[in-house]
Amino acid sequence: MTSIDERLLESKMTQIEQARAWSPRVISKFETLIRSGDEVSIFRANPLSFARDRGVAEQEAIDLFLHAARVGLVDLHWDILCPHSGLVLESFGKLRAIRSHFVCGLCDIDGQADLDDFIQASFSVSPQVRRLSLHDVDTLSIEDLHWKLKFADSGRLPGGQTRFVDVLRTFVCGMTYLPPGVTTTLQTEIKCGAISGVNVQTQAGFTLPVTDSAAAPLGTPAVIRITYDGRRFTSAVSAVPSGRAVFEISNTGAKRGSVLLINWPPEIVAMPEKPALEFDPYVSGGMLLTRQTFRKLFRSERVDEEEGLGVRQVTLLFTDLKGSTALYDHLGDLNAYALIREHFALLDTVAQRHAGAIVKTIGDAVMAAFSRPVDAVAAALQMLQGIDQFNLERDQPAIVLKMGAHCGPSIAVTLNENLDYFGQTVNIAARVQSFAGAGEICLTEALYTAPGIRELLTRHDVEEFDAPLRGVEGNARVYRITVRS
Repeated sequence: MTSIDERLLESKMTQIEQARAWSPRVISKFETLIRSGDEVSIFRANPLSFARDRGVAEQEAIDLFLHAARVGLVDLHWDILCPHSGLVLESFGKLRAIRSHFVCGLCDIDGQADLDDFIQASFSVSPQVRRLSLHDVDTLSIEDLHWKLKFADSGRLPGGQTRFVDVLRTFVCGMTYLPPGVTTTLQTEIKCGAISGVNVQTQAGFTLPVTDSAAAPLGTPAVIRITYDGRRFTSAVSAVPSGRAVFEISNTGAKRGSVLLINWPPEIVAMPEKPALEFDPYVSGGMLLTRQTFRKLFRSERVDEEEGLGVRQVTLLFTDLKGSTALYDHLGDLNAYALIREHFALLDTVAQRHAGAIVKTIGDAVMAAFSRPVDAVAAALQMLQGIDQFNLERDQPAIVLKMGAHCGPSIAVTLNENLDYFGQTVNIAARVQSFAGAGEICLTEALYTAPGIRELLTRHDVEEFDAPLRGVEGNARVYRITVRS
């Protein structure tokens, strides 16, 4: 087991325990993970796996890891995963450092990663608390570099439980570091199909077809000379015969490189495109941006001002007060403002309970974001119930909410020093809210037909109508929800 700084660990755990009320059972399980978890499980820890394996509520697990990151017990990383191989292409320590364009040298593809698709939020135990071999990349064995550091083993082939890395291992025919200024030799046996090489740290790669060598002299290995200059591989040949082969790879660059050789079989080479893997659930970047805990603990996190980050789907909920002018007239500005702040606090609590976040307040209105549509609608229903109770407990004019929501793609941006969303989904959600009356919720068709929504609304009255939405040609179907007591 690696050494642990007991004093520092105790100090950090105390800070976490003081941050909020946790179940002692949860704290104990988390400390056990930090102390005795294997290197991979605590270098790239997944809060959802922690929750599943230890019988902890997912939301509590995510918040626990976020608090641990806030006090420095673990480090939060934003990892870009290749959707076809599970290779960790890049890892960023700050949200503003993320570049969503990715290149995978193994799959020979490039593309854009959305925050809620292939950008994973992972947590690594701080090297000051527990030093791992994975913290020192330059001293890793070539095997650990690939199988422990760079490949996420949670990616499965579509429709089954077979891990992609287990299949990949059967195709690997060699791996080695490439010291600068040195020619490194790899001897292997290759079969028909293709031979690929990739540096998993830089994504430089090459692929050569492997042809049938039945006519080649027995016992004579083919010599394949390849040059690596720190940025790309260049081969002296355009194809390789099957059979025994010697790869002579010359690193002419100034830094050490590496190569993973893979002998792809013909059936994989013939695939028109590689299938996307199915991953075990993980905390996506999109999920974190819609969590109130993240926004409160990491207020300094920003999206690069010159590059917004795509979000494939976010659900945006707008609330507003009906009759707020009369409220101010009746109570006066100071008392009305105090009452409205209390209502903001109530909405904040409900949003957080449903894995959402208040993005901003706009006068008396609120814009909230949720990763899952069902959480947004459940929160809206509970907000209305909470406001009813709020009004019963106060001898004041009633706070009357009207609400609207829509789900769709968006861009995560930084506006006025705040993590925000931009695009048509925001515009439509705001517009839908304007159709709601007192105590009503209006939903777009995209949201109303999302999984789990109709089941949530079975006890409530639903009215369909068509209405004009900004940016949508013609009228769009809108669903007005009237909540029954």
